[in-house]
Amino acid sequence: MSNFAPPAELSKAFINIGKAKATNTFMKLFVLGILAGVFIGFAAHLATTVATGDWAVFGLKKFFIGAVFSVGLMLVMIPGSELFTGNNMMTVALFNKDITLYQMLRNWVIVYAGNFIGSIALAWMIGSASGLLDGAIGATAIKIAVGKITVGGDAHTSMYFWRAIGCNWLVCLAVMMAVAAKDIAGKVLAIFFPIMAFVTSGFEHCVANMYFIPAGIFAKSSAKAVAASGKSAELLAGLNWSSMWTGNLLIVTAGNIVGGAVLCGVVYWWAFVRPTAAQKAVVAQAATDNI
Repeated sequence: MSNFAPPAELSKAFINIGKAKATNTFMKLFVLGILAGVFIGFAAHLATTVATGDWAVFGLKKFFIGAVFSVGLMLVMIPGSELFTGNNMMTVALFNKDITLYQMLRNWVIVYAGNFIGSIALAWMIGSASGLLDGAIGATAIKIAVGKITVGGDAHTSMYFWRAIGCNWLVCLAVMMAVAAKDIAGKVLAIFFPIMAFVTSGFEHCVANMYFIPAGIFAKSSAKAVAASGKSAELLAGLNWSSMWTGNLLIVTAGNIVGGAVLCGVVYWWAFVRPTAAQKAVVAQAATDNI
């Protein structure tokens, strides 16, 4: 017996997954969404810590940052929670007409809100309450946050859209492979490589940024972190709750939806789930014979 689900079986599994997500209660989706935001935030803080200091050449440092960040999706997938970017795969069930557009969008909105609250809560805990961002790690948090709302000048929103597509393409492939794996070791390996690849490549994830940017905003309250960051007063002033949305989250969310909902969900539905002409003919003939 195979220890993983083959592509056709795997793709069809997302029909039932989508149906379950579409019919979950508001409170369960919201609470599990908060948990996923916290879990991704844990990974983001870990990545921030690993990124602190000039301890390695650029490529190797990026690799280790990506490697540790993969723990976030492991926490989401194995204990179980609701992550907006992974739920973009609900388009498999939508295109198969097993759920409605309203049900899918309801899930996305509730889970997105939960992810945001969980991420913000953890960023506050780490950035304001725990003192962990009071110094070098806080300076790294500020640098990451500033970079996420200023990169590329006037063209940065377009750049982020394409980076976000690449991100959730890989994230949803990681989700698919984790679902395909039938043991925890397989799930861990299935998650590790695509998540490491998206972070190391510099792609953009909206839920991760729900932690990264607020963490930088909270770290601005630390004089030590601000001084160590070396960022100008103008850049620091531009790092705020408004620019978080206009400079990053809105465009990254849109790109993530394209990468996950279309390039994974719709494509795999088309390739492995949709009825072929021959299958439709069989169904039509059976209906005729039963008349």
